[in-house]
Amino acid sequence: MEGLPTTTKNERRWRSKNLQTSKPSLVMAFFSCVAWLYVAGRLWQDAENRTLLANLLKKNVEQRPQVLTVEDKLMVLGCKDLERRIVEVEMDLTLAKSQGYLKHQLQESEPSKQKLLAVIGVYTGFGSYLNRNKFRGSWMPKGDALKKMEERGVVIRFVIGRSANRGDSLDRHIDEENNKTKDFFILEGHEEAQEELPKKVKFFFSTAVQNWDAEFYIKVDDNIDIDLEGLIGLLERRRGQDSAYVGCMKSGDVVSEEGKLWYEPEWWKFGDEKSYFRHASGSLLILSKNLAQYININSASLKTYAHDDISVGSWMMGVQATYIDDNRLCCSSIRQDKVCSEA
Repeated sequence: MEGLPTTTKNERRWRSKNLQTSKPSLVMAFFSCVAWLYVAGRLWQDAENRTLLANLLKKNVEQRPQVLTVEDKLMVLGCKDLERRIVEVEMDLTLAKSQGYLKHQLQESEPSKQKLLAVIGVYTGFGSYLNRNKFRGSWMPKGDALKKMEERGVVIRFVIGRSANRGDSLDRHIDEENNKTKDFFILEGHEEAQEELPKKVKFFFSTAVQNWDAEFYIKVDDNIDIDLEGLIGLLERRRGQDSAYVGCMKSGDVVSEEGKLWYEPEWWKFGDEKSYFRHASGSLLILSKNLAQYININSASLKTYAHDDISVGSWMMGVQATYIDDNRLCCSSIRQDKVCSEA
């Protein structure tokens, strides 16, 4: 009778040995799996980081200035060449202006028309109606007499700017008065205000030389009476004289204390002695045509000071102006033959 299989002592020992050696293998396999999962996770995370970095780098590259190609450089050079040509054209235009080739001048300078002797601009303000009427009844012609004076070659106008509130009642009153009297020269680009007087003188000479072709351009304050025939005689004797800067020449101390009359905010520019340079009094000053043209051409860069006569004097220092000190134009003097006096 066949019995159940039996195991020998050696077989049992072999089996227990196999069992003991398989446990470390399982442990090693487990740790290998864990290590593989860890490495795979890190690789996946690194891949995501690389994608993120690549995107950031791409954005960075797009934002960085691109390297100019040869065509780009040629385009830049072309723009510079165009800019140079524009500068040259502006210089040519400036030269043309200095030689009298202005639109308004061409209209006024037709061969059939005689060149004017003078354009006289009498400063006025919005509140000076009574003063204007006084002048119209004394030395300043009005109506038909004003037209006849223009036929003699002398244009006289009250000079005024516009209100800060353009088109308000102040402007309307001046327009209405001008429609009746026809004796205003309105500076459309200038704001009429006491603190803007130095700029007003620049606007006056610049605009007057564009509107009338004359030998001389004259600025007169609104508190000055004029011997008109005496002034015309003085100008007639100087007809044809270029670069003439005519007036009652003076100089004086610069007022550096704020709040005092004639205070000059930029007093420190006049040196340690605080003394003004030689200049014509602002009550009545005369410029020949080429000097008025100089102001017109360079008006954008001409510096103004606190007072209009100082401003004009500073402009004349930069050109070859002929200073003519005529005592007859000292309105406060006691000379019998003076052509102006304080009203």
